[in-house]
Amino acid sequence: MTYRPMTYRPTTKPGALDAQDVSVVVNGRPLVDHVSLQVAPGEVVGLTGPNGAGKSTLLRTFYRALRPTSGRILLDGEDVWRMPGKRLAQRLAAVLQETAGEFELTVYDVVAMGRTPHKRAFADDDADDRDIIMGALEELDVAALAKAPFDRLSGGEKQRVLIARALAQCTGTMVLDEPTNHLDLRHQLDALRLVRRLGVTAVVALHDLNLAASFCDRICVMDGGRVVATGTPAHVLTPALLAEVYRVDAAVAEHPLTGVPQVTLLSGVEPVGEE
Repeated sequence: MTYRPMTYRPTTKPGALDAQDVSVVVNGRPLVDHVSLQVAPGEVVGLTGPNGAGKSTLLRTFYRALRPTSGRILLDGEDVWRMPGKRLAQRLAAVLQETAGEFELTVYDVVAMGRTPHKRAFADDDADDRDIIMGALEELDVAALAKAPFDRLSGGEKQRVLIARALAQCTGTMVLDEPTNHLDLRHQLDALRLVRRLGVTAVVALHDLNLAASFCDRICVMDGGRVVATGTPAHVLTPALLAEVYRVDAAVAEHPLTGVPQVTLLSGVEPVGEE
């Protein structure tokens, strides 16, 4: 199969995302507690925090996998829960942290799902679709796996295929839940460089604070379902915040080459607050 080199062609311009006083309560337990977060068009915001902080739950409300108990998610001022699903999928793509089990599809078939919002029901892929699909596979270094069964891939390969599917969707706004999960160092950097290069609006949940500092315009730190800090990496990543939120002793210093704040855990030191 031949294809023209991929040129990213978003169907919409980068959108403005706005979470307004969003809460999610499940079985009486508040998983997200009155969170507000505004993301400007073309901005990349990193969502960080310890396990159970509410990051994934909040992101699920952005792409309508979970309805907020209260509050609203707006895309360019429009409530996503009032938008037709197809129109939302033309404007916002999501990369999920997990896959829905194993299914008998090839890698090409999985990425081709990203073209569904742009076609009539049951329509075949045309030449443009095929170019976009193969170009997305090439961007994520999985073109050689196009005919391979998706359910037989490694965790890292699956993750790159799912990012390629979101890329093939050609939206101006993306939500990514731990996109670097399972990826080796090279592909972690490639994936986040790609998000920056596309110029899309993006909210990215990340555990690696140094990656967040390197690739995000702003970082939003969550803990216990609440936002505890939002700002530039230099403003947010401080030893005091890391001690409070993560309960670790850490040093934060400006990288001598990039100027980006870098977090170093101090080994041999008891976690803050423990005896």
